[in-house]
Amino acid sequence: MSSEPTMRIITQDTVGGPEVLYLTEAPRPAPLPTEVLVRVRSAGVNPVDWKTRQGGGMAGVLGDPPFSVGWDVSGVVEEVGFGVHTLKVGDEVYGMPWFPRQAGAYGEYVTAPSRHFARKPAALDHDHAAAVPLAALTAWQCLVDAAHVEAGGRVLIHAAAGGVGHFAVQFAKHLGAHVIGTARAAKHDWLHSLGADELVDYTQERFEEAVRDVDVVIDLVGDEHDATSTRSLRTLRPGGTLIAVPSGASPDLMEAARARGVRASGFLVEPDGAALARIGGLVDEGAVSVEVEDVLPLAEAAEAHRRGEEGRTRGKLVLRVAS
Repeated sequence: MSSEPTMRIITQDTVGGPEVLYLTEAPRPAPLPTEVLVRVRSAGVNPVDWKTRQGGGMAGVLGDPPFSVGWDVSGVVEEVGFGVHTLKVGDEVYGMPWFPRQAGAYGEYVTAPSRHFARKPAALDHDHAAAVPLAALTAWQCLVDAAHVEAGGRVLIHAAAGGVGHFAVQFAKHLGAHVIGTARAAKHDWLHSLGADELVDYTQERFEEAVRDVDVVIDLVGDEHDATSTRSLRTLRPGGTLIAVPSGASPDLMEAARARGVRASGFLVEPDGAALARIGGLVDEGAVSVEVEDVLPLAEAAEAHRRGEEGRTRGKLVLRVAS
């Protein structure tokens, strides 16, 4: 019998519905130079996870199954490789390792370059910290790096109550913007408490008829859902910017944007430990809150995907990997 250490991990042998996910044993990874081994306490669940499971999302990067989805982790450094100077054994960390390559976050251990992680915000337990990295980095990089949001700008955020959206509302407000969001009416009071200045119930009115003169649109819905990106072009003032996150900026969308004198751009998030450290500071200062709708055990990853795909989650769903 092999004495190689193993771990529990969720994997899949084929693409398909949530039922293709199953819990199994796999060899425990070991850190290379500049990497750390993190014992995962909790793992965040994101739309890219179930899209990849279905054969979309990052499946083209991962290749044919078997593979393991998941990129959000919060845990404890258990081992450090040669050359690591920023973290040490015992540090509580959170991160989005390796995205878009396989990280295997739905498992008991991950290894990745140390600078894919940052120290976990002291104000958060591991469940809430695991809800942060991919969603918060997406929101931060969209607003700061891609759209260059400035104080006084007007920002429209679609799906403002979702995982990325509720961070985008808070970050845009932190940057000094006037924040407009789309969400169902039941979530308006909560979003106002996060800093939203105006809200549109997309089930009751067409947002492009209610919103005008926006500098930046962060579209977290995409053109595949009722042409949200294309319709958003009408809300932008000349010279404005649309960041289309889930479906990207198609040639047709970019041409339509040019015809209106605005810019449309796709987006893909990158690992960024330095930005996570800054975000963690905002959390510890009380400037940013993290919404977790529910925490499920690792073995119920399929159920987490089923619930997430319904599209009604407030904030994030999280898998508890270890207590």
